Amino acid sequence: MMNPLKLKDKIEAQIKRIKQAERDRPTLLSQTVYIGTLGLMMILPMVGGAYLGNWLDSFVTGYSSRWTLSLLFGGVAIGAFNVYFLIKN
Repeated sequence: MMNPLKLKDKIEAQIKRIKQAERDRPTLLSQTVYIGTLGLMMILPMVGGAYLGNWLDSFVTGYSSRWTLSLLFGGVAIGAFNVYFLIKN
């Protein structure tokens, strides 16, 4: 049989944990900022790679999209790693 004082202490500890969890719950604004940060971490390397590749392709005579596509896919890979490491931490 459980000691009534231990039971009371356990219940009080659980109530404190529940109240703390309610205070620490993420707000809509903080979740929106987090999702926006994830989006920027994914999109910025892609756009940067595409612009840099387009600039490098402008030096090649004729039509070439080799640098643009290569750096765009490189930006996708870098963006995926950025998002992975941001979520991991």
